[in-house]
Amino acid sequence: MLEHLTGRWGVLVMAGLRRKGPARFNHLRRRIDGVSEKMLAQTLQALERDGFVAREVLAVMPPKVNYSLTPLGESTADHLLALIDHIEREMPALLDRRGSGSEAENGSDSGSEAENDSGAPVAAR
Repeated sequence: MLEHLTGRWGVLVMAGLRRKGPARFNHLRRRIDGVSEKMLAQTLQALERDGFVAREVLAVMPPKVNYSLTPLGESTADHLLALIDHIEREMPALLDRRGSGSEAENGSDSGSEAENDSGAPVAAR
């Protein structure tokens, strides 16, 4: 379930629906630059299955489908957007640290691997 939220398209779908409200498939596709029809359909299906997105079929001809966030989706999107906003605010400092950390990348580090909170090694990206 977490991979559906934290993947590239999941985050963008959640943010797009939270910031601009419910949308039909093609409207949502235009909101999310670069997403293919197939990826958007798969992402929406996964988020719907996980309970974050609601799909409403309108009884008109031709049929119309609206996508919106469920209450769980809204609260989750709020947290995702808060994280995105936080990272964007801190980006200059993050980039400065990355630039000043080049000595470690050049081998002057003690050679120890980074660890996550549980103490497991984390691969460098």
